[in-house]
Amino acid sequence: MKAVIQRVSEASVSIDGVVKSRIGQGMLILLGIHKDDTEEDALWLCQKIAGLRIFADGQGLMNESVMQASGAILLVSQFTLIASYRKGNRPSFIEAARPEAAIPLYEFCKQQLAELTGNPVASGTFGADMKVPLTNDGPVTILIDTRNKE
Repeated sequence: MKAVIQRVSEASVSIDGVVKSRIGQGMLILLGIHKDDTEEDALWLCQKIAGLRIFADGQGLMNESVMQASGAILLVSQFTLIASYRKGNRPSFIEAARPEAAIPLYEFCKQQLAELTGNPVASGTFGADMKVPLTNDGPVTILIDTRNKE
């Protein structure tokens, strides 16, 4: 799994011109699921995201998690994060999980993030053509790949 985590002051997801989800301060998470990913990968990733200290504390230092900062989470599926670009200029997406495997893992991540943070998680719609406007705060953008657990 790959996740792009962006600290935002606001973000939303629209489908066919209708806003499905909107958050204020918090995290926008773009989630790509690889065909070999498991619930174990998802749980590790969600625990890492929930504990990620990228929000300012009282002294302005990045010392607080999304939960400590009373932030929200917007989770958006993005299979293009699993692109292979080794050959030529057209990316290949054959390593991305098929919907029958990816949707349960996406929903599992949504549930785990809600349980770990104690707050509901806003989301897009898996597989939909979405528009995702955001205001990146900082900017702060973190990439986490479960195949590279540092």
